[in-house]
Amino acid sequence: MTIKDMFGNHLSQVPKGNRKDIRNAVEAAHAGTSWASMTGHGRAQVLYYIAENLSARADEFASRIEQMTNVSPSDAAKEVQASIERIYSYAAWADKYDGQVHHTTQRNVTLAMPERVGVIGIVCPDVSPLLGFVSTVIPAIAMGNCVVVIPSETSPLSATDFYQILETSDVPAGCINIVTGGKDELTKEMAKHDDIDGLWYFGSAEGSKEVELLSAENLKRTWVNYGKYRNWYDRAQGEGAEFLRHATEIKNIWVPYGA
Repeated sequence: MTIKDMFGNHLSQVPKGNRKDIRNAVEAAHAGTSWASMTGHGRAQVLYYIAENLSARADEFASRIEQMTNVSPSDAAKEVQASIERIYSYAAWADKYDGQVHHTTQRNVTLAMPERVGVIGIVCPDVSPLLGFVSTVIPAIAMGNCVVVIPSETSPLSATDFYQILETSDVPAGCINIVTGGKDELTKEMAKHDDIDGLWYFGSAEGSKEVELLSAENLKRTWVNYGKYRNWYDRAQGEGAEFLRHATEIKNIWVPYGA
């Protein structure tokens, strides 16, 4: 698949993923047990390492964003810096997103414990290709999930370049699996796949509706935006507890006490 800049000039070629690629990526994600078994503190250390390595190559990533989106050098640098800060934020959250203790009518201590969903499919927004990728992928893995990711269809090179960061940051195999290609086609395959436990979709209203319809058959958890605008630079919209909540499931544990 040919990637061009805003003026139609050739930039690069990326693979055009298909159903088999999604299937292979899901299998790899399920095999990535070492990430799921890592402690929150251990995951936090890896995320800090990712942020440090991205910071060391900030100029290179900013240049790539300029090429793909034709933004100014200052705007490209701003996106890279926002991405670095976002990774640091989730590194801090990784071992601090705790459960709660609830009172019940019976003599029980009720523990509400957040646990990872499992394998999450993520369809990234087309805008802000690096920040959109980081803002959706990092909270999911911070909670111990493995992910299958479709990056920005129009500007996927930030995600494919980011994979070089992952390979040098102690991220284990199977944790993050990137499949480039047609967004609509690949999203359908993920929605229909029985071994994907959750699916996040940031795209059109039509695509959101199709994700929910196709996911109903296998009871997959979905989080879609129905085409609504989200400002990824705004911390209130682009990061925080909302993302961590969708990256976890709550396990309730009842512990009886007293007479």
